[in-house]
Amino acid sequence: MSAQPTKKKPMKFVAKSKTSAQKKSGYTAENITVLEGLDPVRKRPGMYIGNTAEAGLHHLIWEVLDNSIDEAMAGFCTHIEITLNKDGGVTVVDNGRGIPVDMHKATKKSALETVMTTLHAGGKFGDGGYKVSGGLHGVGISVVNALSSLLVAEVHRDGKVWRQEYMRGKPKAKVKPVGATKRTGTTITFTPDPQIFTVTEFSWRELLDHLRRRAYLTKGITLTAYDKRVQEKDKPVPSGRSYQFHFEGGIASYVRHINTNKEPKHDSVFYADKTENDIRVEIALQYTDDYKETLLAFTNNIINPEHGMHVAGFRTALTRVLNGYGRKNSVLKEKDENLSGEDVREGLTAIISIGVREPQFEGQTKAKLGNVEVRPVVDSLFANTFGTFLEEHPREAVAIIGKCMLAAQARKAARAARDSVLRKGALEGFTLPGKLADCSSKDASRSELYIVEGDSAGGSAKQGRNREFQAILPLRGKILNVQRARLDKMLANTEIKSLVIALGTNIGEQFDIEKLRYDRIIIMTDADVDGAHIRTLLLTMFYRYFPDLITTGHLYIAIPPLYQVKRGKDVRYIFIERNLDSTIKEMQSAKKASAKTLDPAETETMDDAVAVADDTAKVSGVSIQRYKGLGEMNPNQLWETTMDPETRTMKQVMIEDAARADEMFDILMGSDVLPRKHFIQTHAKSVQNLDI
Repeated sequence: MSAQPTKKKPMKFVAKSKTSAQKKSGYTAENITVLEGLDPVRKRPGMYIGNTAEAGLHHLIWEVLDNSIDEAMAGFCTHIEITLNKDGGVTVVDNGRGIPVDMHKATKKSALETVMTTLHAGGKFGDGGYKVSGGLHGVGISVVNALSSLLVAEVHRDGKVWRQEYMRGKPKAKVKPVGATKRTGTTITFTPDPQIFTVTEFSWRELLDHLRRRAYLTKGITLTAYDKRVQEKDKPVPSGRSYQFHFEGGIASYVRHINTNKEPKHDSVFYADKTENDIRVEIALQYTDDYKETLLAFTNNIINPEHGMHVAGFRTALTRVLNGYGRKNSVLKEKDENLSGEDVREGLTAIISIGVREPQFEGQTKAKLGNVEVRPVVDSLFANTFGTFLEEHPREAVAIIGKCMLAAQARKAARAARDSVLRKGALEGFTLPGKLADCSSKDASRSELYIVEGDSAGGSAKQGRNREFQAILPLRGKILNVQRARLDKMLANTEIKSLVIALGTNIGEQFDIEKLRYDRIIIMTDADVDGAHIRTLLLTMFYRYFPDLITTGHLYIAIPPLYQVKRGKDVRYIFIERNLDSTIKEMQSAKKASAKTLDPAETETMDDAVAVADDTAKVSGVSIQRYKGLGEMNPNQLWETTMDPETRTMKQVMIEDAARADEMFDILMGSDVLPRKHFIQTHAKSVQNLDI
């Protein structure tokens, strides 16, 4: 049997006048908006700087700084100064060549005005003025101009000082000389536009952290920061505070800095700086007694958190060279298996920084380098230089391979431990932990797992949750501090074992994020010292063994209320200690009780959620209850304040600076007591409220 085609009459297309369907729909050529110049930046700033909050605000400084760093990478700049001005603006000064000011043939304007007011204009394209560069591929300085209420550019070159002012991206006048000079360089002063940014105050600490990293990555350059917004003590005039960075060792100094609180396995830091096929490769590494790898990768001074081809070439060569040296010098015996990639990376601190003319990144965030030609160059250059290093430093070589062999033994023990406690069926969800109250939904994208402190809180959470998409896993007591624990010891801990099975991703070399059973993993602990400690232990575990869950945005911290304040039918929940007094006064002065409301939970830091009151109290008709434990709330209260997606407030855990995060975990959770003691002594006075 076959189907016969049916004949259809040909369709007629009738041209309708603008007064018919098009006009009725209201969608014509008149509805098409064409944004010119820098208008697209002001219309959609998030597309260019990420957001208009703190991160986007500081991105303005980084973009101006990138231009000066590019001059340094090209060999024309040695000193850059960044000043936070009293009026809220920023000044960046360098001693580079200075932005050209002569007439541009295509735009018929000064080259300075062209790069300041035109997207994708600069010396970073084709046969421009730079072999390698960072920044936003030529849109950086023009974006800063567009998002500034006022920007002043001064260029020192050709014996003159050239100046031009801009208001919200538009020049107020033409470029003109305003004086004579004997130096060269560019000075950019800008004030972020309050019409664009929700935050306009720059962070001194954020600035210093960024400049420190840039100074490590650009060896020999001097970066000086000034903060004119404050007055230093013991100084008669308002001079502000300042800090200067200069590292002759470059990324080798960076490795030493990262390993400050670790025990190195060898004194010498391996360092290589070679160029092949116009690709500059700079690598530094050192092994420590740590159990994890710390590797930072950069392309043209841009960090690549998801690594890429340069890291692939490095890792391949590292494993090959160490196995080759070990066999050649009988450190690895005939009976010994070859070291695996996982073995040679344990305890490794490495930084890879390459410079390439045309970087190809996967995605807009530049998280991963995709240039395939980079991999063999890094492989070859590193293999040759590291092989020579091992031959010239036999004591260091033996220490490194000895560390790797211990890692291999631990890996086998960990695999046996994992296989014994994490059976295949359990990992696939057939034998979930008995204490887990799972959700009914099998759709991971809408499911969430609450990790709750204690059986009491776990009971309230189980009763108050939405069973369809919320799962509850109560933990008993404090889990193991995994900062200094290998996988086999970690999996012997019952609470950690239950959590790993519940997540479904497996762990270690078998980790697979595609098998994650919940889109949101939420840590929910009491608002006291013990709760903060448990939360820190859990964060340590996720950071060390499940970092991909953090970088992909799956980990959260629940914010429970500190107090319930009640006057008649007016019931409010307080999430920040400093809001308690004002809320009590407001309720006392109210003429009549209002409907039940929730505080918007303006959480700034988790430490804010630690108070000193103990019991239920009553002040002039206002009842105050301090929630020290989640179990003190009934299921309905816990749902309304902390678990209801419509009213709850959560913090998403993110890694903004991997090196800084790594250093902080080493200080707070490592085995060395002195750095932790120094940290506590330094920051003790900043603790406002502490439960003991």
